[in-house]
Parts: sequence; C-alpha cells; structure tokens
Amino acid sequence: MTGEKPGDRGARPDDASGSAGRVEIDTPAVADGPELYRITRDSGVLDVNSPYAYLLWCRDFASTSLVARSHDGVVGFVTGYVRPDAVDTLVVWQIGVDAALRGHGVAGRLLERLFGTASRDGIRYLETTITADNSASINLFAALARDHGAPLEVSELFPSELFPDSHVGEDLYRIGPLAPEGATVPDALVGSAP
Repeated sequence: MTGEKPGDRGARPDDASGSAGRVEIDTPAVADGPELYRITRDSGVLDVNSPYAYLLWCRDFASTSLVARSHDGVVGFVTGYVRPDAVDTLVVWQIGVDAALRGHGVAGRLLERLFGTASRDGIRYLETTITADNSASINLFAALARDHGAPLEVSELFPSELFPDSHVGEDLYRIGPLAPEGATVPDALVGSAP
C-alpha cells in the first residue's frame, strides 16, 4: 500500500468522530519511527519489532505505508511492502492505532487510503496475515473487500509450529483483484466477502 507525502499528492485531513478531533493521513517520516514503535508496544496485541526496524520502515517503505496524525502527533499507522516476487501485490505488515483513538475508524481510514493509492499505482491484490483470534483485523479486511466488491480468500500460511516461541499461527488474507480507484463495483459483487 503506497503512501502520500504532504505536498506530493496532497495530504487529506479526515475527521475522527467524538473526542478524536481531526486526523490527517500522510506518508511517514523517519522521525515517526519511535511513535510507530510506541503504538505497537502499547497495543498489547501487535508483534513488537525493534525500534531500529520502525526507523528503517519509515525510511525504506514510506511509499507503501501511512501515518495518522492529530495535534498530539502520530496516533496510528499502517505499514506495507510490495512483494518482490509479485509486484501487483501489497502486503500489509501492521496496522496500529493509539489506544485513545481506537474505535473511531482511524484504522479503516488508513487502510482505505492505502488501498486507493495502491490501486492507482497498479496494485491489484492486498495481502496480510491475521491470527484466528484477532476479530478486529478480520472484520477490518473483510469490510475492505466487501466495500470494494473484491474477493477475499483465507488460507493457512504460517502454522504455529513454525514459530520458535508460543506464537499463534497466522492465516493469509488475500483481497483481489482490486478494481482501479474510481471504477464502478457491480451490484452483484457488493457484499460478497465474508
């Protein structure tokens, strides 16, 4: 999923409901790395990478990642990369939202913006891995597929025995092919995803 730099394609502010105030979505800068690490660490559910990894992510994969900013700074992010062996496929690595803004639609807006930019850049498929007990992420990706009339396939990717610790297995969620942004979704496809 590709990002937008303010001044490049133009960051667009998005209203978050209730006490969340206004949230602007744009491309991450290297200086945002510590905030991505903090949000991940404080989530209690995301796999925490090293602080160094988040700095590298904000430098090397900024074009396929996004951050949500409020007056308090970075309040959410989505990180992704284009698969080297499938250049029409964007893998969503992590989506994290600050605890104070969870439930205000920030994750959905990040994913929707990334989808829009990615489809303009020739991406036809989105992939992510989700554990079977992560209903919030499952619902988020199912909604994206449903809203865009795109097929959603779920299959086992990394069973738990592949992990050296007590990590739960990760299922592959693959959405696509995606219609280019602005394309009309046939009524027969709307609501076809689980």
